[in-house]
Amino acid sequence: MATVRKLKNPIIPGFYPDPSICRVGDDFYLAVSSFELCPGIPLFHSKDLANWEKIGHAVTPENGFHVEANCGVGGVMAPTIRWHEGTFYIINANFADKGNYIVTAEDPRGPWSEPHWMNDVPGIDASIFFDTDGKCYVIGTGDVWENEGGRMERGIWIAEYDIRNFRRISEPFTIFNSALRGGASPEAPHIYHIGEYYYLIFAEGGTEHYHAVMSARSKELFSFFERNPANPIMTHRHMGFASPIINIGHADLIDLPDGSWYAVMLGSRLIDGFGKNLGRETFICPVVWERDWPLMSPQTGKVEWEYDAPGSLPWTGYEPLPARDDFDSAALDMDWTFWGTPYEAYWRLEDSALKIRCIRQPMVQDLQAMNFGVQLSEENYRPFIARRQLQPDCSVSLSMHFQPQEGETAGLALVQAMNHQLRMERCAEEGGKRQLLRVVISTADWTVPPYFPGFSSETKQTTLFEKDWDSSCAVLRIDMKGEDWTLYAGQSEEDLEELCRVDGRLVNPEKVGCMVGTMLGAFASGNGKSVDNEASFDWFELKNL
Repeated sequence: MATVRKLKNPIIPGFYPDPSICRVGDDFYLAVSSFELCPGIPLFHSKDLANWEKIGHAVTPENGFHVEANCGVGGVMAPTIRWHEGTFYIINANFADKGNYIVTAEDPRGPWSEPHWMNDVPGIDASIFFDTDGKCYVIGTGDVWENEGGRMERGIWIAEYDIRNFRRISEPFTIFNSALRGGASPEAPHIYHIGEYYYLIFAEGGTEHYHAVMSARSKELFSFFERNPANPIMTHRHMGFASPIINIGHADLIDLPDGSWYAVMLGSRLIDGFGKNLGRETFICPVVWERDWPLMSPQTGKVEWEYDAPGSLPWTGYEPLPARDDFDSAALDMDWTFWGTPYEAYWRLEDSALKIRCIRQPMVQDLQAMNFGVQLSEENYRPFIARRQLQPDCSVSLSMHFQPQEGETAGLALVQAMNHQLRMERCAEEGGKRQLLRVVISTADWTVPPYFPGFSSETKQTTLFEKDWDSSCAVLRIDMKGEDWTLYAGQSEEDLEELCRVDGRLVNPEKVGCMVGTMLGAFASGNGKSVDNEASFDWFELKNL
């Protein structure tokens, strides 16, 4: 009997949200958001939609990428990737810089061009569409729909676009408002020309619990689209706040060579019925067409944990990233990431170790309101090199050599959005005479999110555990079983002792939401002073439990 292979959700686990997909022949390429992480816009490749390999990033310091560390939810969001006549295009918004831009490449592995800034394309979640006649169009969002009372409401517009000179060549034309009367946040629009119709697939309801996928259609691009009477065509909001898969929305469609269809979309796994520690991840479901409308996940109407894999595609597996990094390579693996563009080379790989210097930037500082103007700073990055948490049950550990002076810290950090952090760190008091190991939790409180007017917040730090630690050696480990975390430390892997247990809901409260996911990594800081002292990390390990 032939083995039935499966598409297992999420197809890309961890903080890889807002997926956009395109196909070139027999190859599938997928781009996702990265917000305040650098490098930005991770790119993946697959032959079968089930197995994915990370192949690079579209925006990096090498092509002028600027992003700043703050609340976690700023920076770059909602890319669209498309291919046309030998060139890959990614359109995206960077609100740490000048707004919307396009980067191009002949090979998605790079190099990618420097940004072509789109000064005539405002708003978020813009996308591009190449019609069958070769013409290009840009689709965007904004307050473009006038309701019966004369007030402008959020809607979706389209304009013809000169893709060679990167400029709009027609005025924006409003094609839709919202699928449900008064529906919140119509965004993430994608257009497809299938048969005699143009189809609009977009998100509505906001990216958290009430998120949904909507559709509309028209036989002409520059007309008001007909809404699908079955909207929403995919959502989990009706399944309640305890649904194990939640926040489903923000979809992009893809056709297979055999004529079948699938949709990728974001969603979050609910951990212990409470937290969304992993942020928004990439999910998939089959799509069929009924009466010239898309029907997602037929028969069940919800995203399942698994589907039969497309039998027409060649099953192509890839070697997983090793759990342990011994830092023997000449460069960091592409799964490592920075928080903010690092404008200072504060780390190096040397003697099979990752060495991080104690620079002035702290791990925690007060959050600032997201400023959509251009006030670029080369100071806003954290002394933190990290990888994404990929599964709810995992263990993260590292081996470190560090002899701190007063004011200096280094160790293992677990970072969520909005200044929610847990750190195991070596530090010193009394002029460096007293050496300590401590566990510190940082949280932030606010009344409105940083992207709304009137934002302000207060950051609080609490020491959960501390003990004298005279050795320069330390092996630190956090075992995370859902929201139940156990912290260990010792001078070697063989002599670890339990320090304390922490409720993960303190770092991942409902208030943080799910915009970004947990980052796990190494750090070192002079906390206001740049010094030559450095922490040396012999290895780092992230494995599933």
